[in-house]
Amino acid sequence: MNAKNQNIILKTKNLDIGYISKKKETPIAKNINISLNKGELIALVGGNGIGKSTLLRTLTKVQPALNGDIFIKEKSLKNYNNLELAKVMSLVLTESISSKNLSVFELVALGRQPYTNWIGNLTTTDLEAVKKAIQLTNIEDLQHKKCFELSDGQLQKVMITRALAQDTPIIILDEPTTHLDMYHKAYLLKLLKQLTIDTGKTILFSSHEIDLAIQLCDSMIVMTKDQVVSDQPCNLISKGIFESLFPKDLIVFDEKTGSFRVKK
Repeated sequence: MNAKNQNIILKTKNLDIGYISKKKETPIAKNINISLNKGELIALVGGNGIGKSTLLRTLTKVQPALNGDIFIKEKSLKNYNNLELAKVMSLVLTESISSKNLSVFELVALGRQPYTNWIGNLTTTDLEAVKKAIQLTNIEDLQHKKCFELSDGQLQKVMITRALAQDTPIIILDEPTTHLDMYHKAYLLKLLKQLTIDTGKTILFSSHEIDLAIQLCDSMIVMTKDQVVSDQPCNLISKGIFESLFPKDLIVFDEKTGSFRVKK
């Protein structure tokens, strides 16, 4: 294995995604070939309804691929059972948690489920992992609060902390900045960036915050009607990829500023 491949934690090969209903396939995107490198922050962006959530669900084995393959650490996703997958990939979804009566510490500790015995007893190693995760996201002052007492931004930090406690090489988040104001959107994405530096984990998130992602991410996956492209933000800008994201009658991309603006 060459050095380049050693740095790849997840990759797809000729991946087709979509839905299967009554033996009929409805493809959303075809021939997706992307690679996620160790220790990088990667944004998945695209217009509404383009298939971002479908791609994330396929990468996480929530729904099957129509064709092609996904590899994590050079092993096909098809060959991972649920427990094995929970030890290499953790998820932060947009759905509300089932019990907000849990304390923050208890919720974060749920991240250790793939490693605990059937009773769920936490070992010294588990407790250390929870403590370390809480320190990494700087939520020590929240750990004894109940989850129903938290703001949206605080709860999102707690969910990220739970994923850190799970201690997987890959963390995948589905639109983590939803319901947050501009300050907390930027704060959360800066936190994710710092976590990739501090932990060496690969973090992939879907987002509509394209301007922020361009500034903060190591690489981006851009979904358009015609293709799925993955590259560094500067290269995507030079290739004109962002200009094809939205109809040009209202929104245009400014290459000089690396941001979108309303057309006058």
